[in-house]
Amino acid sequence: MPTLPPLAPHRPVDALGRPIPPAAAGARIACLVPSITELLFALGLGTQVVARTHYCVHPAEAVAAVPAVGGTKKIKHRALRALAPTHVIVNIDENPREMAEALAEYVSQVIVTHPLGPHDNLALYRLLGAVFGRQDEAERLCGALTAGFGRLAARAWPPRRVLYLIWREPWMSVSRDTYIARTLALVNWQTWVAPTNMRYPSLDLSAEVLAAVDTVLLSSEPYRFTAADTASLAAEHALDPARVRLIDAEMVSWYGSRAIAGLDYLEAFAAAGRTPARGRLSRLT
Repeated sequence: MPTLPPLAPHRPVDALGRPIPPAAAGARIACLVPSITELLFALGLGTQVVARTHYCVHPAEAVAAVPAVGGTKKIKHRALRALAPTHVIVNIDENPREMAEALAEYVSQVIVTHPLGPHDNLALYRLLGAVFGRQDEAERLCGALTAGFGRLAARAWPPRRVLYLIWREPWMSVSRDTYIARTLALVNWQTWVAPTNMRYPSLDLSAEVLAAVDTVLLSSEPYRFTAADTASLAAEHALDPARVRLIDAEMVSWYGSRAIAGLDYLEAFAAAGRTPARGRLSRLT
């Protein structure tokens, strides 16, 4: 097994660089980040999770017993306050800053997260493990994830240009400055680049754009594309149907413990793609 990065010698810090002290026994955790809610259960902290969003759906049977207090963008503060959390976990991309500031008025510890790529999960596991006394569990997750990185790195992946679509009307994609793009890069898949610095740009699904990529990936979230969408897109643009594929977005966009299974999924998904790569990158990249 590859050697794990050493533990940081200083106190754990969140994404804002703030030291987070160890929680007292019996800490009550509210998590407003779906993938991290799942991670808390993987760390053995499920009995301490007292609140979640209605998008926190894994592990399904366990989270069903946890009260939902709203979505990732808007919550019911009165309901959350009544649950008396000592800690709340938020994310820079998923939760508005104003929400975090409002939470800080009545929750003693707000932990801000912001994984930018799959390797950042190692620090995330260790942060939560250190804060909530689950260091051994965190190290087990780190070992499993690092082993997955090793398996992917051991294979020679041919370069492929992909257009990862997350929405329609308008069509929207992801920039290379995203967790999704960095995950796909583990199998040498280079995401299409929009002529803008937006992280989730809208685009015109033109013949020029489609000619610049080998494969179009239709994600399962936030827009839930279906097999019917792959067929209609291929027919509308006269594409080989093998160039349009559905991809499980949870497996390539969720950080936390799901990233471990996500590496296995990505390896199998990439290996199953048989469409040939097409020439050199266009000027769009």
